[in-house]
Amino acid sequence: MKLVTAVLIAISAVGMVGLPLGDPKFLPVGIALEAGFIALAVLSVKRVKSVVIPNVAIACIVITGNTLSPTHIDIMLTLTPIYNAIILLIGGYMLQGLLIIASIKSYRNVKYRMKDKLTT
Repeated sequence: MKLVTAVLIAISAVGMVGLPLGDPKFLPVGIALEAGFIALAVLSVKRVKSVVIPNVAIACIVITGNTLSPTHIDIMLTLTPIYNAIILLIGGYMLQGLLIIASIKSYRNVKYRMKDKLTT
């Protein structure tokens, strides 16, 4: 769960940096999304096991949304403005993919630990 928490905190930090750089009309949606990541980080610190499924779902939604957005595709292909492109690539793809991997790994570890407890 430590890796999941660290990734969620990193996503929140990158999002906080990226929010002012984006389109102002999407600011409320961005704030709500960042609040969701912060809430998931707090829950993962408290070791809530049911955080894994929302982590994977939200990360998949973010990756899909970024991929389907023509503006985001243009920013990534042209790297203009460069700050937006870097934030988008790091926060919108790399950290989201890492969140999916870390969440699945964490889920498997918890599942195996529970299985070991039942057999001993």
